[in-house]
Amino acid sequence: MKVLLVGSGGREHALALKLSQAPALEELHAAPGNPGIAELGRCHPVHAEDGEGLLGLAGSIDADLVIVGPEAPLVAGVADDLRHAGIAVLGPSAAAARIEGSKRFAKDVMSAAGVPTAEPLPVARPPCVIKADGLAAGKGVFVCRTTEEVDAGLRAAASFGDALVIEELLEGEEISVFALCDGDRALAVPAAQDFKRIGDGDTGANTGGMGSYSPVPGYGAHEIEEILDAVHRPVLEELARRGAPFIGVLFAGLMLTDDGPRVLEFNCRFGDPETQSLLPRLDGDLLLPLWAAANGDLGDAELPTIESAAVTVVLAAGDYPRAGDTGSPIDGIDEAEGTGALVFHAGTALRGDQIVTNGGRVLNVTALGGTVGEARERAYAAVDRITFPGMRFRSDIAAVAHV
Repeated sequence: MKVLLVGSGGREHALALKLSQAPALEELHAAPGNPGIAELGRCHPVHAEDGEGLLGLAGSIDADLVIVGPEAPLVAGVADDLRHAGIAVLGPSAAAARIEGSKRFAKDVMSAAGVPTAEPLPVARPPCVIKADGLAAGKGVFVCRTTEEVDAGLRAAASFGDALVIEELLEGEEISVFALCDGDRALAVPAAQDFKRIGDGDTGANTGGMGSYSPVPGYGAHEIEEILDAVHRPVLEELARRGAPFIGVLFAGLMLTDDGPRVLEFNCRFGDPETQSLLPRLDGDLLLPLWAAANGDLGDAELPTIESAAVTVVLAAGDYPRAGDTGSPIDGIDEAEGTGALVFHAGTALRGDQIVTNGGRVLNVTALGGTVGEARERAYAAVDRITFPGMRFRSDIAAVAHV
């Protein structure tokens, strides 16, 4: 099977590594890819949101399956362009991807489907949460406990566009729950927890994610199935009723409140950096289940897991999330991998023979262990081998998790 993977981040590198292990894989291509993915397949200089370019590339390589990693191309309708040409795609249509592309739309779907979520508020008063309605790369949510924070949140959210969503502030632990969907059915993926704030102790600005771990204590296969029954499957049914069946990965960000899990947001793709902790825990072939979902029939597909835990630490540029970094040399990747860890390229480029920075979140370091604590120790031991100017990371990823 010839596969085209769309995207260039750490999530796509993790997907590429897992796909490269599939017995049915004949060729792996990526657009545009990154230096890490280039070691596993062939990268092509086609932008992830260039529907026409991706269509031409998929035709030229005779792709059997296209997997779209990031949300922006999906919301823009790239999957539609490919499907209309008869190409199998893992990723929802633009109509279904609105579940992430518009928080107002997601609220409407959840209300119709009877899915528990944060209550909307008519005005912004503390305590509350202010969200930009559209895509904001994980940086469009503002938790406001004071009047000053409300004022700042309104200004910041408005910078992403005119439409805002204001809702009650929920308290509790957050988890990420994923389901592989074929338009009708949902297949559970293990749960993960990510860390959105830039600083230790969940302080500072929101980011695309500074780390993750899996499994989440107390959320095994039985509990995840209960969440899929209460959250994912009703949303799938409602989207199908609206003529927008969801094919791809439906990702629910949940707050574990005293009243039970409630949805904070939906995403229309694999999470980043959750994927980097989830995929190394999957036991066996990932390609065939993805192919089955893309073709609208999961059948008896399974996603078994190994017993090990995984922890991922994101290494970011010094000014992230305000700005990224470009062209700074990165050292120690080979040494980190020599410890047994996986190093996923997220924002890198190749300059001659030197790997250099090329973004905000630069590398993701993932390690496995018998427990979350053991995986955490191994991940940070590998992080210690890597250096680049201004490198920053959180030192408390998975610190409070006990398995």
